[in-house]
Amino acid sequence: MIRIAGLYKKFGRNQVLSGTDLSINNGGIYAVLGPNGSGKTTLIKCILGMVIPTSGEIEVFGKAIKKNWKYRQEINYLPQIANFPGNLKVYELIAMLKDLRQKPSQEDQLISVFGLEPYLKSKLSSLSGGTRQKVNILLAFMFDSPLIILDEPTTGLDPAALISLKKLIQKEKDKGKTILITTHIMQVVEEMADTIVYLLEGKIYFKGTVGELKTLTKENNFDQAIAAIATKLENV
Repeated sequence: MIRIAGLYKKFGRNQVLSGTDLSINNGGIYAVLGPNGSGKTTLIKCILGMVIPTSGEIEVFGKAIKKNWKYRQEINYLPQIANFPGNLKVYELIAMLKDLRQKPSQEDQLISVFGLEPYLKSKLSSLSGGTRQKVNILLAFMFDSPLIILDEPTTGLDPAALISLKKLIQKEKDKGKTILITTHIMQVVEEMADTIVYLLEGKIYFKGTVGELKTLTKENNFDQAIAAIATKLENV
């Protein structure tokens, strides 16, 4: 599905990715964790071709992505910050994405799940942060794609919407899809992730299951296990 080898990315003097190697297989939920500034979003944007690496190789669906952008038609993406024009109405944004992707969509079901019916004729600029995030989730799931990348999808969600999101992610996983997710909500990670990838200063220091991380750190509590690996790496 995804193969990353020797990935480096530097912004000016800031080395964000430092020889990142990662393989992600078909199917399952992969959670990319790490403190702010660890390189999570840059890694995702490199996979999507939105950031050009300084060096290294990336393959998606078995093909190198360099100078080959068609693969992105098979990826659903929810950015950490979605910058759509504020004067667009919700239904106009949905129509625009459908026109761009030219694929069958399932927006009606998602509109119902997240209670967006009253907001379809509202401008994006008038929506609360939580409602905008529900719209972003709708856009990320309305097309049928084998790879779904979600960068902090839980931001601003109320408890009911969070439950709906988790059900949606599980439903897509059950279809055999691959979901790559970053989040600071450790409960979601422990509950849902098949594989955890821990990133720090642009390098991957752990890849494995929740159980393997607990064994490695000798911690029964997942939050404490994450804190333990972070502390251990900071002291190296």
